[in-house]
Amino acid sequence: MELTDLQAQRLAKLERLRAAGIDPYPPRAQRSHTIGAALDRFDALSAAASEVTLAGRIVGARRVMGRLAFAHIADEHGQIQLWLSRGDLGDAWFDRFRDELDTFDIVEASGVLRRTKSGEPSLFVTRLTVLAKALNPPPDKFHGLTDTEARLRERYLDLIVNDGTRAAFRTRSQVISVTRRVLEARGFIEVETPVLQPMYGGASARPFITHHNQLDQQLYLRVAVELYLKRLIVGGFERVYEIGRNFRNEGVDRTHNPEFTMMECYQAYADYHDMMALVEALFRELAEHIAGGTTIAYAGHTIDFGPPWARVSIVEALRDACGIDILQHRTLDALRDAIARANLRVEPQPGWARQVDELFSTLVQPHLIQPTFVIDHPVELSPLAKRRADQPALVERFEPVIAGMEVGNAFTELNDPLDQEQRFLEQGRAYDAGDGEAQPMDTDFLNALMYGMPPTGGLGIGIDRVAMLFSGQSSIREVIFFPHLRRRE
Repeated sequence: MELTDLQAQRLAKLERLRAAGIDPYPPRAQRSHTIGAALDRFDALSAAASEVTLAGRIVGARRVMGRLAFAHIADEHGQIQLWLSRGDLGDAWFDRFRDELDTFDIVEASGVLRRTKSGEPSLFVTRLTVLAKALNPPPDKFHGLTDTEARLRERYLDLIVNDGTRAAFRTRSQVISVTRRVLEARGFIEVETPVLQPMYGGASARPFITHHNQLDQQLYLRVAVELYLKRLIVGGFERVYEIGRNFRNEGVDRTHNPEFTMMECYQAYADYHDMMALVEALFRELAEHIAGGTTIAYAGHTIDFGPPWARVSIVEALRDACGIDILQHRTLDALRDAIARANLRVEPQPGWARQVDELFSTLVQPHLIQPTFVIDHPVELSPLAKRRADQPALVERFEPVIAGMEVGNAFTELNDPLDQEQRFLEQGRAYDAGDGEAQPMDTDFLNALMYGMPPTGGLGIGIDRVAMLFSGQSSIREVIFFPHLRRRE
């Protein structure tokens, strides 16, 4: 490995430590308190003059002034100043601190807690140990680590230097834990289903394909967990959920990453109205737990999860937005003609259903700021959802939309195996017509339905997008630790 001048200087210091018989990477630490715990109990520990051992990374500049030296160390829980004197620490370690240690090194320090004359809580150090010598220097102290691509490629460095990044991921963790709590309080059990699947399905998406050598079998990384969870409903479990990774071979933008986390849950003897009630309860509890109330600020808006969510029909919303009644233009050519007559700038799509979705995503969705259920989608858009008994051209489906962003999908699940087979056949025709994201025929899932699945409500929530909302992030890449990036030469 070719070293920069700064790396070479740090390596030389490491070698001098080893020459002095000091292991710069010892196997264990002897920390007595986290920094946060020490600060919380500072007055009591200081009054007792108890020895405290802290560990953390040296952050900011080290300052040496004659026989005194100062530095700050930080761990996940807080930051504190180290106060070092040659008399207390001894010549050898005081000189090592001055000459061999650097910003970003991880150290262990023992001593007593006292305040300096200026009142700053500090650890007056009597013993110092190196826990990990950092060979890479911190980023430029003036500009910091602000380049977005650099932050994403070296997320570990981003986490070290940017408090806001760590805060966003703590919020993400809260989103997952609160979601589990809400579901389990309602009797759902958490399950796991295959990531490698012999047949992908449950969402309109292109899969990633791999090969199992022993079985000589083509397998797919799952695009959704829906069809396996519904098999469990067939098998007699009445409330199941899974939080896990899905993989879709698609583009990357501010709300899409090829690898992402979904929560899907299914409830027997329920419908999409029950799922709406669950979504309202989930987001209200998320807001109260994370934000301390029912409102959050996002993208310049105040989002209120307190009132019942608005309900907007996708058919009526499009009719109001552009004057096109999609149910009167049921072929792709007819719909494209209507779009052209209305002088609308909408990206062309390979099938009628995908063109409707593009029309809605362009003209309506960005303007839905407050929490909204977009309900009653055309059957062609929803191959796994149950038709409305009073309007067979529509299905009992909704998408929750917040701040112009779709955060999930839900149905009254289709449990008629004969209707489901016809939907799969229609998807096959769409695939042959050029829709590479159409869903394939899954004969094993049909076989499961033929044993009988009770009326069921199903819901999927995009964990990453919910984390975006509650952490105030505008890009999904800011709430995924290691997002996919173009390979750097």
